[in-house]
Amino acid sequence: MTDRTITLSADGTQLVCESRHRNLLEVFEHHKVDVEYQCREGYCGSCRMRLVSGAVEYSEKPLAFIAQGDVLPCCCLPVGDIEVEF
Repeated sequence: MTDRTITLSADGTQLVCESRHRNLLEVFEHHKVDVEYQCREGYCGSCRMRLVSGAVEYSEKPLAFIAQGDVLPCCCLPVGDIEVEF
């Protein structure tokens, strides 16, 4: 798998998602981007964010409801380059 670029729509920051990353949340943590999440405390859905462009795939079926255009970074990876808003 090749590296993918994640663009943060608020300021245009670009992050690299490497093949070693297991999910988008791990990418954000690696780059020290402050993302709200509580999945490690048992609450699913708090990391929800808007996918502006691109596509993701889920490694497992999310427990939380996902509205059209939203993603849960704790359990997905980009298919190619993406842009997100949170």
